[in-house]
Amino acid sequence: MKNNSKKHSKVLIMGSGPAGYTAAIYTARAMLKPILVHGSEPGGQMTTTTDVQNYPGYTDVIQGPWLMEQMKGQAKTVGTDMIQDHIKKVDLNKKPFKATGDSGQEYTGDSIIISTGAQARWLNLKSEQEYRGFGVSGCATCDGFFFKDKEVAVIGGGNAAVEEAIFLTKFATKVKLIHRRDKLRAEKMLQKKLTENKKIEIIWDSVLEEVMGDKDPKGVTGIKIKNVKTNKIAEINIHGLFIAIGHDPATSLFKGQLDMDKEGYIITKPDSTATNIPGVFAAGDVKDKVFRQAVTAAGMGCMSALEVEKFLSK
Repeated sequence: MKNNSKKHSKVLIMGSGPAGYTAAIYTARAMLKPILVHGSEPGGQMTTTTDVQNYPGYTDVIQGPWLMEQMKGQAKTVGTDMIQDHIKKVDLNKKPFKATGDSGQEYTGDSIIISTGAQARWLNLKSEQEYRGFGVSGCATCDGFFFKDKEVAVIGGGNAAVEEAIFLTKFATKVKLIHRRDKLRAEKMLQKKLTENKKIEIIWDSVLEEVMGDKDPKGVTGIKIKNVKTNKIAEINIHGLFIAIGHDPATSLFKGQLDMDKEGYIITKPDSTATNIPGVFAAGDVKDKVFRQAVTAAGMGCMSALEVEKFLSK
């Protein structure tokens, strides 16, 4: 359905999740009447996270989707105009900034906050997807605690995989690092720490074939891996599986307009969410490849809102 009337706001927020919702709460309370455009699955990566125990303010374990619903509800209550649409094109070269949705709707903003997030890369095996949130995770910092005194495995061979394997030794009795090659890509210093850790076993030249588990209660019980040189299949008993093969920031829309690093993360000024274009700000996992936590994303959402307010008052 084509809608020719433009929707204009002082601040246009693209993307939901903790960064987008927090930016919306702060800008709405500053009477800037933000418009937040989100896709068909609002809430970002938190909607695929089940138990959350590290978001401040809750004594009991909470659910990621529930937390996102609460944030969304709060943003709406204070005056955010929430619109479901998929942004397919943006023009940041002139003001007001312009975004066009799949619906045909045009959105314009005196300022823009980009909080489109990043997605963990998955192997896209059917069994891996089946047990996501039930023993299969893309974040050791988020979920490692739930595997206290259990055996786990990490898939990957870069810095992220090695860091996750080392981190998991705080909780797990044994960590198996499974890599498809015969040497790691991680930094030498990290490799040294890895090999010195008695709790970690490296399994070379192997790829994940299948995740095995129980149905009731749902949970991982083991994995099947294949040696790429011999084609031999081996079964390993574990309770947790961490996929650490990298993240992809959702920034393709902004290529050629905003400064990005080689991985596609938006570059912002130091201690700021400001991009290379005045009036355009980036918050959350779209610019952060270090921390990638809900609470840090929310903090950056707050920063972007305060910076927008200052920018618009000039």
